[in-house]
Amino acid sequence: MIEAAQQRLRAMGFALDVPLVIRLVRYIRIPRQLKLPCSRRGVFARDRETCQYCGCQPGRAHLTMDHVVPRSQGGGTSWENVVTACRDCNHRKGGRTPDEANMELLTKPRQPQYVAFALLGELERHDVWRKYAFS
Repeated sequence: MIEAAQQRLRAMGFALDVPLVIRLVRYIRIPRQLKLPCSRRGVFARDRETCQYCGCQPGRAHLTMDHVVPRSQGGGTSWENVVTACRDCNHRKGGRTPDEANMELLTKPRQPQYVAFALLGELERHDVWRKYAFS
């Protein structure tokens, strides 16, 4: 452990520091072709918690997952068909495609290329990580 949080994990007979930064002794390569499941948390991390229609960042509690091609029109839940949207934009788009609703996507949705993509959003939350991640 390189750095620890102020919190401690307590058990009946001892207490441990909560690690914030650890050093790997051995690295195990993760295959590049690993398929990541499409999840709400993953989509928000990929889109950096930004509405893909208006660009606002209202906070995770006010964001929704929007199907670009609605499920009612045969669209599935996949990385290429799901984006982050604020409640207002999702309501305005409704059960239509972005073209039908006259709305434009800021970025085309795609599957993340590497497993650690979810950490990118987390790095911004912990100032301690910045000096190790971007050096």
